[in-house]
Amino acid sequence: MARKTFFSFHYERDAWRAGQVRNSNVIASEDEYGFIDGVDWESIKRQGDDAIKRWIKEQLKNTSVTAVLVGKETADREWVRYEIIQSWNRGNGLVGIWIHDIVDQDRKTDAQGGNPFEVFVLPNGTRLSTVCKTYNWVSNDGRTNLGKWLEEAAEIRSKYGANDTISEITEKRGPIVVKSNSSGFVPRSPWCPDGGGRR
Repeated sequence: MARKTFFSFHYERDAWRAGQVRNSNVIASEDEYGFIDGVDWESIKRQGDDAIKRWIKEQLKNTSVTAVLVGKETADREWVRYEIIQSWNRGNGLVGIWIHDIVDQDRKTDAQGGNPFEVFVLPNGTRLSTVCKTYNWVSNDGRTNLGKWLEEAAEIRSKYGANDTISEITEKRGPIVVKSNSSGFVPRSPWCPDGGGRR
């Protein structure tokens, strides 16, 4: 049985590489969520943060796994972080898939970025990066193994309860402070380099 999967990625920088994953035909189009064309995305962005949150929550409905397609800047994208929090806390399994080695439209690869799970902790202080696995699409043969990775992610999440929600870690000139998402996590638009609308 195919897993309904939400794909989280940095839209502007990694849309081409994410498209290569999507076009690998490993998952049927009716079982993949999170992909959107540029025109629709611009329309949602113009409606503001609440519209983006609604779109993310709507896309996550009926999914059981979230695959974070990790490029050079993915770990720093606040909407990707929001998608990770929403995914785990609703019960989705999470898997990271490095896509920096996929060649882009100019036949170039990219530098590897940070692990997007590193900034989250469970209530017992365990970092999410020690719980959720990451794989490289190219060197770990994602075309062959994506289905296995998704099943594994769902199985890992099933070992945790509904109260095992994650919080984001922030560093503030000194000790690590845990910022709970229950206070109304409001990310700024992470799509553009100047902070005015990036994903």
